[in-house]
Amino acid sequence: MASASGEKVLVLFDLDGTLTTKDTFLEFIKFYHGASKFYVGFLLLSPWLVAMKLGLIPNWKAKERVLRYFFGGEDEATFRSKAEAFADQVIPTLLRPEGATTLRKHQDDNHHVVVVTASAEDWVGPWCKARNLQIIGTQLQRDAQKITGILATKNCYGEEKVCRIRETLDLTAYDTIYAYGDSSGDKPMLALAHHSFYKPFRG
Repeated sequence: MASASGEKVLVLFDLDGTLTTKDTFLEFIKFYHGASKFYVGFLLLSPWLVAMKLGLIPNWKAKERVLRYFFGGEDEATFRSKAEAFADQVIPTLLRPEGATTLRKHQDDNHHVVVVTASAEDWVGPWCKARNLQIIGTQLQRDAQKITGILATKNCYGEEKVCRIRETLDLTAYDTIYAYGDSSGDKPMLALAHHSFYKPFRG
């Protein structure tokens, strides 16, 4: 798809913190289990989270620990249903207005817009699908129709965002690339773009 000018334009958006005011992973846990279980769980998981912050364990290992605690053994159909409800009911309330406006403008200009996120495709994918957005995100493992809490792909963060983008898209097919992000985990993706924007929607 080409823009009105005839250019082929690719737009890469990080989601959490860039388009949204909060982390959708954390908000999904609250939505799924309620605030009480959320806070108790993170208190119990705090040694792992501190170890991650100190660089003693990688981001993905801490993420799996959180996923296993909150979702390990969950029925896949129930998980999918709640993920779809979260995408429909909650994600729209988390959007930064300027970010949502910028995203729509890119779409109106016939740009190819892709959301590239470390969050799971399960709860971000339905929101993207409803808005004709492509998603590249972290995927979760299933076993016997249960959520295992293990990542089926590498965590889509940092350099892995670039790897997944290159695996999914032919970047040479685009005349111009835009990228939007808000954290150190987005900087490799931002480096791919002709026009990059860091924390662009924070007034």
